[in-house]
Amino acid sequence: MGGQSFGIDPAVAVRIAKDVAEVQGLGVEVAIVIGGGNIFRGVAASARGMDRATADYMGMLATCINALALQDALEHEGVITRTMTAIEMRAIAEPFIRRRAVRHLEKGRVVIFAAGTGNPYFTTDTAAALRAMEIRADVLIKATKVDGIYTADPMKVPDAQRFETISYMDVVVRGLKVMDATAISLCKDNRMPIIVFNLLTHGHLKRVVLGERVGSLVTAD
Repeated sequence: MGGQSFGIDPAVAVRIAKDVAEVQGLGVEVAIVIGGGNIFRGVAASARGMDRATADYMGMLATCINALALQDALEHEGVITRTMTAIEMRAIAEPFIRRRAVRHLEKGRVVIFAAGTGNPYFTTDTAAALRAMEIRADVLIKATKVDGIYTADPMKVPDAQRFETISYMDVVVRGLKVMDATAISLCKDNRMPIIVFNLLTHGHLKRVVLGERVGSLVTAD
């Protein structure tokens, strides 16, 4: 949503698409799980009295809108893209089928996963962890608006300290709001490394993929 209070900023979509295209051009297989908080947050709506399941389904539909916007931006960059949804909507996207998703990646296409897991009460973080396991990804990268994991919210606590490396257990024990506990546990059980970095800085995604020390790394050690 860029500097707006809600919605989609086309300039931001284009910038993200350029970063993804740069990485995909290196021959890296890229899959993206996209959220919908810039349009609708199910948890927030539930807190205001809406039925949680209904609110979560609305949030899933919001992720589909973002997926189509990113798909369009990527295709303008010359990147062949496929959007797959956990809730079937054949007119705009393919239904998620694990083997088909892997095949798209093998053919050099960027795959966008939308609609979360298709189930209420599960976050986008959990959907990302699940999809990462299903496609046997090498790493789960969480692109966010801060440059890593901190002891406290750096937006609120100026002297918060950033972790360069941290274990799954420390994330849970310290109650750090990196990803929800379900997602962290899923990554821990399957030894899936997580890298958290700032997506708003152009070129960071490429640096992460090339193995440079960017953001924070979550591992078993």
